Amino acid sequence: MIRTAALLLMLALAAPVALAQGAPERAQKEAAAQKRLDALRAQIKAIANEQRGLESERGDAAKALRAADGKVNEAVRALRRTEAGIATQELELQQLEAKKLALEAGLSEQREALAALVRSAYALGRHEQLKLLLAQDRMSDLARVLAYHRYFQADRQQRITGLLAELRELAAVAQQIVDQRQILEAARLQQQTELDALEAQRGERAGVLATVEAQFKDRAARLAALGRDEKAVLRLLEQLRDAVADIPRQVDDNRPFATRRGQLGRPLAGTALAAFGGRLPDGRTSDGLLIAGTAGAEVRAVAPGRIAYSDWLKGYGLLTIVDHGDGWMSLYAFNDALLKDVGDWVRSGEPLATVGSSGGQGRPALYFELRRNGQPQDPKPWLRP
Repeated sequence: MIRTAALLLMLALAAPVALAQGAPERAQKEAAAQKRLDALRAQIKAIANEQRGLESERGDAAKALRAADGKVNEAVRALRRTEAGIATQELELQQLEAKKLALEAGLSEQREALAALVRSAYALGRHEQLKLLLAQDRMSDLARVLAYHRYFQADRQQRITGLLAELRELAAVAQQIVDQRQILEAARLQQQTELDALEAQRGERAGVLATVEAQFKDRAARLAALGRDEKAVLRLLEQLRDAVADIPRQVDDNRPFATRRGQLGRPLAGTALAAFGGRLPDGRTSDGLLIAGTAGAEVRAVAPGRIAYSDWLKGYGLLTIVDHGDGWMSLYAFNDALLKDVGDWVRSGEPLATVGSSGGQGRPALYFELRRNGQPQDPKPWLRP
């Protein structure tokens, strides 16, 4: 028994030392992970710049579309930031109004209690302390009455002080509500301005696309200028896979991707416009799924992973690529806005982008691919029905 107690005491004494030693080690690991992440972002930025240089060499059509899509991307992101701010401000306003109602209810009770005290004081009339003293026959009763009277007076004063404090707090909350409503109104005006700017950018993009379309007399010329270069895509995916290979996983769900067949969440709810192996609207063979969507709808990750690419790519428009490990990657293309940055970890179902028509597409839709070691796979068996 004594030996057990001694052992427990030694463990208890050793625990703080172990924790103290573990803290610097954790800090070192976190610093090393951040350093690797910064290096990853720099490496992928260099890869993206290389892709951009290749597109510029191949003609002005892709460059013009990239610029137009980039403006739409910035407009959508600005609008989403404003909408998120409005949601936060509306919640704060609701909390302030609830606090105001609670204060008003408390004040009502305080007023009733104070009114009862005032009525009691009035019923006693003036010089109530002197009357109470003269009405007593014994010194013990006199002392007790004086004590009660002091308690009564102190309680009344305390209630009055509390009531005044609550009135001041209520006035402050009422002013906060006025200020919050003004902030909210300004945010809504900004939202409308950004909506107008977004529509203008989409109109400008449509004009750019019409100009580009007019340059090409047939589909083959258009595909040569705007379509994807499969060799370039495979090279990009190989570079990305090498770049993210040594970055440790930081998500709760670490199941291997190969075990998720038939369990992946759908990236977007909508009608399939083109299945794997089918024909895309521009005549190309589909290496994934083309899903109809509404502009601005959220595109979601099908499984946990790390953002390996978040930029514009010829033939894909605004593209997000998620690395799931073991050579598996998912691609989400034709977006209007990219919501995640390179190196970010995402969970299954987390928003990655918003549906759009970037890359020269005629209608809002999501183009989704699933690739293993760069080779396209049919997504249908992997997605939940």
